[in-house]
Amino acid sequence: MDRLKIAGGRPLEGTVQVSGAKNAALPIICATLLSERPLRLLNVPRLMDISTMARLLGQMGVSAERSGDSLLLDASVISDPTAPYELVKTMRASVLVLGPLLARCGRAKVSLPGGCAIGQRPVDQHVKGLQAMGATIAIEHGYMHAEAKRLRGARHEKDIGTGTGTENLMMAAALAEGETLLENAAREPEVVDLARCLAAMGAKIEGAGSDTIRIQGVRSLGGATHRVMPDRIETGTYLAAVAATGGKVKLTGAAPDTLGATIEKLREAGAAITTTDSSIQIEMQKRPVAVSVHTAPYPGFATDMQAQFMALATIASGTATITETIFENRFMHALELQRLGADISIQGNSALVRGVERLQGAGVMATDLRASASLVIAGLVAEGETTIERIYHLDRGYEALEKKLGALGARIERIR
Repeated sequence: MDRLKIAGGRPLEGTVQVSGAKNAALPIICATLLSERPLRLLNVPRLMDISTMARLLGQMGVSAERSGDSLLLDASVISDPTAPYELVKTMRASVLVLGPLLARCGRAKVSLPGGCAIGQRPVDQHVKGLQAMGATIAIEHGYMHAEAKRLRGARHEKDIGTGTGTENLMMAAALAEGETLLENAAREPEVVDLARCLAAMGAKIEGAGSDTIRIQGVRSLGGATHRVMPDRIETGTYLAAVAATGGKVKLTGAAPDTLGATIEKLREAGAAITTTDSSIQIEMQKRPVAVSVHTAPYPGFATDMQAQFMALATIASGTATITETIFENRFMHALELQRLGADISIQGNSALVRGVERLQGAGVMATDLRASASLVIAGLVAEGETTIERIYHLDRGYEALEKKLGALGARIERIR
C-alpha cells in the first residue's frame, strides 16, 4: 500500500496550478445521464473518485473518453439504471445518479452510499425531495428502489441545506413536468457550477447560489461543453500549507471569490494574501498566529478546511478553538497530530489546540480525505521524517499532491 514520506522544515516557494474541483465534477458527470447527447467536460482532475464515477456510469452503458484534462461522456443509451454496492461503497457522491436516472429512465436501483468515515451523512433529503416530486422509493437489502413514470414539479423545503441533496433534486427537476421550487437549498459554488452546466444543456434554472432555486422542467436536454470550476478546497489546502511552513507561493487557475472565509482566516493568522480574478499569492514570513474557526455551510468556513486549519494551529502562537458543526466524527486526525507532538484536547464538537513551537516527525495514518491533507501539512513543518500510511484517501481528492508540493521545494515522495 502506498505511503508518503516527508522530511519537514522547508518553506514553500514557487507557483502551482489549481486543478478542477472534484466536488463540482462529480455531479456534472452525473448530469450526462439526463441527455442522449454528448457532454464534453474540461478541467477535469485526475482523481480516484472521478475514475470511480466514470466506471459506475460505464456499467450503465455510458461511454467516457479522456484526453488530457477533458472528458467526453455519451449517455445516448442507458442499458442498466443500477448503481451497485461494489462501486458506491467507496464514494458517497455515487448517490448523485439517483435523481438523473429516475428523471431519464423512470426507474433506478442505487446502493446506499459509503465514503469517508466522518459521521452520519443520510440520504433522507434526497429521498424526501424525490418523493415530493412523485417518486415511489423503497429501501430493500441496502438498495434504494425508485420508480416514477414522470417526475412532477414540486415545492420542497429541505431540513438541512445539503450540497448533494440540492444537486440531486436540481438534476431530477430539470426533466420533471412543471416547476420545482427548492427552498433552504445549498449555496455552495459547486451547486452554481452544476446549474451553469445544466443551463448549457438547455435546463431552465434560476437562483443557484441562493437558498431558493427555481427549476422549470423541460422535455429533454441536449449536449454541451462545460469547464469545471477550480477546486477551492485544494486551493485552500495549499494556502494553509504555506501559512504553516512559511514562504511565498502563487496559485494560478484559482477562484478567489469562492474562498472568502478561508482567506479571511489566513490573513488573521498573519499571511499576506493578494488576489486577481484567477490567481492567489500568499506570503508568510513569520510564525502564524492561532485563529479559531467554526465550520458552517457556505459561505461560512468549510468543514473540508477544518482539518488543515487544525494542522496550522498546532504550530501557531497561541490557542485556537476548532468547532465542527457539520460532521460529528471529523476529529479523528487530532489523534494522529498528537503523535507528531501536537497539544490538542477534544471537548464534544470542539477541539482546543495549543500551539507548540515545533512538531516532531513520526509514523501516522490517514483516516479520511481531508485528515490526510492535515497530516501532510503537519509533516511539512515537523522536524525529521514523517511517514503517512493509507494515502489512498489523498488520491480521492488531490491531483498529484506530492509532485506539486515537490515543485514548491518540499521534500516529499511516494513510497510504493
